[in-house]
Amino acid sequence: MKDKKQFLTGIAAGFVITMVLVEAVMFGQNVLADMESESRKENGQLDLTGSGVEAKLEEIQALMETYYLEEIDTEQVEDYLYKGAVAGLGDIYAAYYTEEEYQSLIDSTNGSYYGIGVEISQNMSTGIITISRIFEGSPAEEAGLLPGDVLYKIAGQEVTGEDLNKVVSLIKGEEYTTVSVEVARDGQSGYLEFEVERRTIEVPTVESEMLEDNIGYIAITSFDDVTTEQFMTALDTLESQGMEALIVDLRNNGGGLVSSVCAILDRLLPEGLIVYTEDKYGNREEEFSDAENYFDKPMAVLVNGNSASASEIFAGAIKDYGIGTLVGTTTYGKGIVQKIYPLSDGTAVKLTVSKYYTPNGNNIHGTGIEPDVTVELDEDLMYEVEVPKEEDNQLQAAIEALQGN
Repeated sequence: MKDKKQFLTGIAAGFVITMVLVEAVMFGQNVLADMESESRKENGQLDLTGSGVEAKLEEIQALMETYYLEEIDTEQVEDYLYKGAVAGLGDIYAAYYTEEEYQSLIDSTNGSYYGIGVEISQNMSTGIITISRIFEGSPAEEAGLLPGDVLYKIAGQEVTGEDLNKVVSLIKGEEYTTVSVEVARDGQSGYLEFEVERRTIEVPTVESEMLEDNIGYIAITSFDDVTTEQFMTALDTLESQGMEALIVDLRNNGGGLVSSVCAILDRLLPEGLIVYTEDKYGNREEEFSDAENYFDKPMAVLVNGNSASASEIFAGAIKDYGIGTLVGTTTYGKGIVQKIYPLSDGTAVKLTVSKYYTPNGNNIHGTGIEPDVTVELDEDLMYEVEVPKEEDNQLQAAIEALQGN
């Protein structure tokens, strides 16, 4: 019995010692983690996974679960935790996308979707989102929406200042369902509300035709996956019809894929640098055009304040090489590059990763590109769904610039 008692006493003592050692190790790890966390903060580094952040989140979670009156949408709370982390960068172009939002973003570059047939643009200083274009024959046109309408609410949610891709995901939905759209319209008091049906929208990113005097006209509304092939087909068709000069219309083109605009510029520019980017470490990436193709006819490029990002890569390269005349108004001025990083659970994060520079080394972020010929669009044309080309004073100025060559 005595031996058994000693044996049990030994086991108990060993257990206590083991627990003390475990607690000591855990305490030591927490101390080290706290020291590392403090060190990161002192060095201005992020510390989203430290014990201090974890403890604060647990405290907030306990308060919400104990006192919050309504039912908690746990998925939404978690989504906004991640959205808030990215928003904390203070970068209006950075964003966290839920799985649904990320899929909507992918769909928007693939050439077709279920929507209402509008293009929207955002003033990044004010957050105001405006309808910049309405597709002819679209549900939006049928409902009575107009270019220049300022979006106030989509499906009952206020959208001013929201990420543009989130707003797009609110507009899109199942085919033949409807979405409520509230807008502010110049000259109208209060907000106008429209119920708009969602239907299949084929996105014509490139439109072309031959104008008088064998002047080819190509309008590019955005630089998507489908745009390069559409542009090449349009250009080849116009050249086969005897085109003697070209107008490329980039008005209200908010940008898109750098790969798309570079492929198009490769077809137009002589051999040389198209654009280059530099990241935070000074690493430089360059895009070049080869000697295989070169557009050797007179060219004019139409731009305005909604021509941004990839459109400015296009306009900047044309201007730096001196192979075309820019006509219209100063471009938006977005000279930074974002990259989307898919996450393991189907969500994604978009971050600003570099600045881009025109071939001559100009970064136009915040300033834009000034046209060679400045022409404001006539005010009475700003809210037209489709502006007749003979009344489009900016287009007519581009034609005159080509005729003067």
